[in-house]
Amino acid sequence: MPKMKTKKAAAKRYKVSGSGKVVAARSGRRHLMSHKSRKKKRQLHGVGPIDVTKQKQAKKLLPYD
Repeated sequence: MPKMKTKKAAAKRYKVSGSGKVVAARSGRRHLMSHKSRKKKRQLHGVGPIDVTKQKQAKKLLPYD
C-alpha cells in the first residue's frame, strides 16, 4: 500500500502538539488592530488549540503528524 499524502495546505496552517491536540495561529491579528485593546492583541499572540469539532478533520489531513 502506498504512503498517504499530507495535505500541504493543512500542514502550513496546523501543528499537532505533544499531547495530540491540533493547534493553529489565532485569528484576528491581520488588520483593523487600532480599535482592539492592548489586552486583546496580547491574548492573540502565539498559537492555540482549534475547535474540538475540527480536530478530527484536521488530523485526517495530517496523517503523519
